[in-house]
Amino acid sequence: MLTIHTAELLVTGPTGTGTGPAPLPGGAVLVEGDRIARVGPYEELAAAYPHARARSWPGVLTPGLLVRGGDELLERTYYPDDPYEITELGAEPISGAEALADLKMTEPRWGNSARRGTQKLLARGVVAVAGRFTSPAVRTAVVRSGLTVVPPAPYEGPASLDPLAGRTAAEEAFHGVLEPGAPARFAVFAVSGPAELLVEGPTTCVATVIGGRLLHRRR
Repeated sequence: MLTIHTAELLVTGPTGTGTGPAPLPGGAVLVEGDRIARVGPYEELAAAYPHARARSWPGVLTPGLLVRGGDELLERTYYPDDPYEITELGAEPISGAEALADLKMTEPRWGNSARRGTQKLLARGVVAVAGRFTSPAVRTAVVRSGLTVVPPAPYEGPASLDPLAGRTAAEEAFHGVLEPGAPARFAVFAVSGPAELLVEGPTTCVATVIGGRLLHRRR
């Protein structure tokens, strides 16, 4: 199936380097299967592919984001099950050896926690995680989520669900570029562009697409 995703602004990759394409107002990506088939103005793609499904999003469409410290976030942080554990444990993620020891974690419980953690990442436009996973249950949850796993990357400060934490520009967190033949892996944020995304943060995400599938959509 062909799908055209369009937004008020299309950013296909890092800007400001003088080498990449400029942001395109009203730009769109044509997705065929799990790949990007074409990139260009929405009117042009819609005219060339009149039978394609069209999805129009507010804000800016960019490459999906990469989060660092994925093993810390998913193997050494517990995400309480909402609503069943919120009264007892609260809604915030739990980390630290002593706190985790009190939870008496099991492999299946780690897997369920990782599944909830990956949903939080998808809701922030994350399409890839940097880390090395040793828990089979966590590794399975990550694979099933659709997130790409890449080798660990250095970062300062504590691991964060925010892929923009410690970045000086939102483009530094982009994973890949949007071009014909590339994986259909991108996100849409309800902001005017990358500069505002860095300020407002990734919780402005309205949609995350991986492998051509819409895996997160803000309700």
